[in-house]
Amino acid sequence: MSIIDKALEANRNYAKSYDPTLGKRPAPKIAVVTCMDPRLSDLPGILGLPQADIDVIRTGGPAVTEDVLGELVVSNRVLGTTEILLLNHTGCGFTTFTDDELNKKLSASTGDASPAPMRFFSYKDPEQNTREQIKKVRSHPWISKEVAVRGVIFDVDTGKLREVKV
Repeated sequence: MSIIDKALEANRNYAKSYDPTLGKRPAPKIAVVTCMDPRLSDLPGILGLPQADIDVIRTGGPAVTEDVLGELVVSNRVLGTTEILLLNHTGCGFTTFTDDELNKKLSASTGDASPAPMRFFSYKDPEQNTREQIKKVRSHPWISKEVAVRGVIFDVDTGKLREVKV
């Protein structure tokens, strides 16, 4: 049985006890931009916040791309979030390559260079990356200036957060 088949089967059981009140329109208090790394999946536990209070935006890196900026604008201006947290982490896979290296590797391994150059938003220093992402968010004219924008790094070895100052 494939992983997707197992997930569909598990969902049938989940749906039997699903609380339909959870289907109400979300009203999160904070938007969290974090990496797609599965070690960051327990955001309610990591942050000590109820799941319903967190508008989660997952992206590799975590890079604040044009798409992510659009999601943050909606989170702030439509859903009403009042804070934005950029949650980076140690041991990120995006620090293990450069965009140029990955473009070359994929072009060679697939025999198709037509997608290159793709932007993967690789980086080397999580702290510097977090600072740059904060500046991108803060500079967007449609994200309210009253919204706090802060960044942290999650240490995958200790489970601790460390705030990054701009």
